[in-house]
Amino acid sequence: MIMPIVRSAIASLRRDRGALALSFILPVVFFTIFAVIFGGRKGSTPKVRVLVVDEDHSAGSQRLVQGLMSEGSLLVTTRLAPVKGKEQPEYTAATAEAAVKAGLAPVAIVIPKGFGENPISFGPAAEGRPTIQLLEDSSDMIAPQVVNGMLQKVAMTSMPDVMAEQGTKYLDTMAGGLTKEQRSQIDDGLRYLRDRAGSGAGTTANGSGGLVAVKTREVVGGNHNDMVSFYAAAIGVMFLLFTASGAAGAMLEEAESGTLDRVLSSRVTMTSFLLGKLTYNSVLAFVQLVVMFVWGWAVFKLDFWSHIPGFVVMGVCTAVAVSAFGLLLASFCKTRAQLGALSTLVILVMSSIGGSMFPRYFMPEGMQKAGLLTINAWAIDGFTKIFWRDEPVSNLWPQVLVLVGIAVGLFLIARRVARKWEFA
Repeated sequence: MIMPIVRSAIASLRRDRGALALSFILPVVFFTIFAVIFGGRKGSTPKVRVLVVDEDHSAGSQRLVQGLMSEGSLLVTTRLAPVKGKEQPEYTAATAEAAVKAGLAPVAIVIPKGFGENPISFGPAAEGRPTIQLLEDSSDMIAPQVVNGMLQKVAMTSMPDVMAEQGTKYLDTMAGGLTKEQRSQIDDGLRYLRDRAGSGAGTTANGSGGLVAVKTREVVGGNHNDMVSFYAAAIGVMFLLFTASGAAGAMLEEAESGTLDRVLSSRVTMTSFLLGKLTYNSVLAFVQLVVMFVWGWAVFKLDFWSHIPGFVVMGVCTAVAVSAFGLLLASFCKTRAQLGALSTLVILVMSSIGGSMFPRYFMPEGMQKAGLLTINAWAIDGFTKIFWRDEPVSNLWPQVLVLVGIAVGLFLIARRVARKWEFA
């Protein structure tokens, strides 16, 4: 009696395409996404974009900049992006900080004046040397650590003669003086290192940091409230997609029960019917966002009220986009069961590559670009501009334009597909 039960269950699973997809397709899709994100790096990390400001313009600072540029894990930029093919001036401390605040790069390095006179120091004398400023956007928790480590490494590999010279001075002071023979041997070694540095020959070195004085300053984010706003947007958008698809599924029940036929037999057209559904679902989604962020304000001290204008703009655009997405899914499906399976598969994939499950800067460059095909990515970027970067509402135009375009496009497709109910 066991095998007939097994065969019956298998037949039932084969008939339920939604359950079949959730059982086999969804795990494979998620495995593929996570494998691409975390398994395709072959032990290396994505390149970190870094802005470099050289206020010293000395031989030592230029060698440090060249060393950073030669690092394979860094993408170093020293100038503003060209405008109409015309080269722009080099970054200054002010323009680099503004670029980090605008999200153009997660880290900026400012090499101060006087760096070339004393770039590397050992021991207590290091307290008086010029300090490199590391300006960071704390939304990327990895980039500042990578850049700080690269600075210490490059200091040793690009300026070995300076490191040896400073180390000799420190040894001479701490050891009570060197003999003439020792000084002569050290001078020969220093000349050799200077010749190699002058000829562009590199050296390899392994060691701990601390040779270059670095002071880190957070110019964007860096507090608990900023992280709360990020997760409120990321998680909020994902669940809005589920809610919108579920609410739009009411059309399927109305079609099955005959209610939709009676509505369309009156003066209500299919376009008006869909617009009514879109309006209701948009209001529901926007109210959910309000509740999410107000809860963040009440419980986690999120700075909500000072960002009301930007929140309203992004909230409305996001709500309309996810509602149109729900209508499209419902229009393609025939039953609630199909809608449940399809929406779960599509929404979880969108959320994983769109940044709702983990930040997109963790992903390879190709996956980051793929995330821009999702509602999640554009909505999260917009909310990040408001709550994280404190940008004005006028700076939201790219996100608003894309989300409105998505909403219009998806609604028009849903209207086209919904013709099946008009002629059923």
